[in-house]
Amino acid sequence: MIFKCTVAYDGSNYAGWQKQENALGIQSVIEKCLSKIYKTEIDIVASGRTDAKVHALGQVFHFEADERMSSERIQMALNTLLPKDIRLTKVEEEQPDFHARFSAKSKRYDYLCTYEKDNPFVYKYKTILARSVNVELMKEAAQYLLGTHDFTSYCSSKIDPRKPREKTIYRIDILEEGKDIRFIFEGTGFLRYQVRMMTASLLMVGQEKIEPIEIKNILEAKSKDACRYNVDGNGLYLMEVRYS
Repeated sequence: MIFKCTVAYDGSNYAGWQKQENALGIQSVIEKCLSKIYKTEIDIVASGRTDAKVHALGQVFHFEADERMSSERIQMALNTLLPKDIRLTKVEEEQPDFHARFSAKSKRYDYLCTYEKDNPFVYKYKTILARSVNVELMKEAAQYLLGTHDFTSYCSSKIDPRKPREKTIYRIDILEEGKDIRFIFEGTGFLRYQVRMMTASLLMVGQEKIEPIEIKNILEAKSKDACRYNVDGNGLYLMEVRYS
């Protein structure tokens, strides 16, 4: 039986999604709890990795188990064992060919910034802006990122060179929400650091340190040396993974 699980987590206390030898990954915590429930080793497969300090409201993973157990019971048992900063929000039985990563059609990531520099409760969840930004200029610059492109300039140098760099982005919204600014990115998928580097570059435009056209120039360079900008993981959220 294949189970599709939707999980939300606060990434503040973890070294990212992936299990690691010398640090605590969210994957390891969930697998340990599942293995306890089933009394055998259970491996899980996620829609993709999230890095250290990155949060999720809609991460998806799947696992396979021989023993029949209802979705409701699995969710209840896992949420009983898991720490309070990792919560399963849905468990569904899926078709045998379902795969959390390869069946995914699109993803949505949000990045949150705030002007609340003196609020001690936001620094783990939003990037603090030291100066005001021009939202209209950022919206203009974001248009260059829409569509299908080679995003080599906007990704980690640690990515396997054999991995395709072409992705399609079909939505970028930049919203003012009180003292916050929310960046919304939707597309077929994203490379490591891509959302963070695009956000950082757009913020440079918003601070009027670079012109909007520079976003296009960086993109078309298709070079890891083209973009020097990145933002911290604490403001990044995997909001949703869509399968249809």
